[in-house]
Amino acid sequence: MKENLPNALKKLIGVVEEKFSSDPAMVNLFVNCFTNTLDTTVKKMEDGTTHVITGDIPAMWLRDSVAQVRPYLVAAKEDAGIADLLVGLSKRQFFFINHDPYANAFNQEDNGNCWDHDETEMTGWLWERKYEIDSLCYPVQFAYLIWKNTGRTDQFDENFVKGLHTILRVWRTEQYHEEKSPYSFVRRGCYYTDTLSRDGKGALVKSGVGLTWSGFRPSDDACVYGYLVPSNMFATVVLGYMETIAEKVLHDKELAGQAAALKKEIHDAIESLAVVNNYYYGKVYAYELDGYGQYLLMDDANVPSLLAMDYLGYDADDREVVENTRKFILSSANPYYYEGTKAKGIGSQHTRPDYIWHISLAIQGLTSKTQEEKLAILNMMKNTDAGKGMMHEGFDVNDPAQYTREWFSWANAMFCELVLDYCGIRVER
Repeated sequence: MKENLPNALKKLIGVVEEKFSSDPAMVNLFVNCFTNTLDTTVKKMEDGTTHVITGDIPAMWLRDSVAQVRPYLVAAKEDAGIADLLVGLSKRQFFFINHDPYANAFNQEDNGNCWDHDETEMTGWLWERKYEIDSLCYPVQFAYLIWKNTGRTDQFDENFVKGLHTILRVWRTEQYHEEKSPYSFVRRGCYYTDTLSRDGKGALVKSGVGLTWSGFRPSDDACVYGYLVPSNMFATVVLGYMETIAEKVLHDKELAGQAAALKKEIHDAIESLAVVNNYYYGKVYAYELDGYGQYLLMDDANVPSLLAMDYLGYDADDREVVENTRKFILSSANPYYYEGTKAKGIGSQHTRPDYIWHISLAIQGLTSKTQEEKLAILNMMKNTDAGKGMMHEGFDVNDPAQYTREWFSWANAMFCELVLDYCGIRVER
């Protein structure tokens, strides 16, 4: 164990060591992954905020930065220094959201670094400007979880409140993407999943159906149909968080009412438009749809996903649809579900066929109802690290030594969260 770790983190490692006393390899993998984010990706800025890079790419994703530090929320209850780091990250996220709510990844400084020279409204702060609903969901979730797990409310400052209004405005605007949206995105000379069709507008969707549009998935791949169901599910959850924060902390009835109204619109639209009949599995949730009747049946490894709806806290009208959907996406009926000699699970269009993701394995474990399945998945993750002592992005189901991303902090954090979950330690929400 590293001696310079905060005692609260050492305490959690001690619990894992005791639970897995007969499996030192699992303990070593947990310690490596658990300390990796703090050791390699977190930087305290001079203004008191916290910048968290995603790993082997020198930029901060709004989504990834939350997932990377989520396991530390438990320790933040007992350690004010860790809580300060998390609050600092939350404040930085809302600075970025107010700078540009359509961007997904940001630079440490206003330096003009970027992934590519895209045709969209770029500034020097932006690493990439792919609009994804989840980029706005995760920071709200994070600010709420800090409050629930530590009691801290200093993240709910003026910039945060401004950010909530910004998010509500964007989501309302994107319910009428075709008529009202100012956003477009074109990347030249790339694979088709890295750009939007129709001069950057994206595939046509029907406006006013209640759902809010997303240009890209949490994989950063372009949506086939603009209404991304898992991200709309996540939006209903964080709109509920907005409502609670507005009522109990901000004492702002108008803001609470706006959040509640939009939550109901999106939720009702999901339940009326996204539930479709499948011949073998019955009623299931579609992954994407366009509002005109076209939809896509699949799931992707990246979160939010359909597999993650319980993990995120989506309140479905019919539990049978949830269970049917789980069976569907964890089967060969899902075009991104793969089985091999070393592993089985959900992959992504973002990586090669027969590559599954450690993130999706972790979500499968975190949403499992049995300790036996959780442990089986943990062992699968342990046995597919390619001897690197870290989790990866995607790996070959027949040869885990073939993988993408040597260093992927989000996957490390998800593995740690599943280990802690197996030990009975969970983030309060």
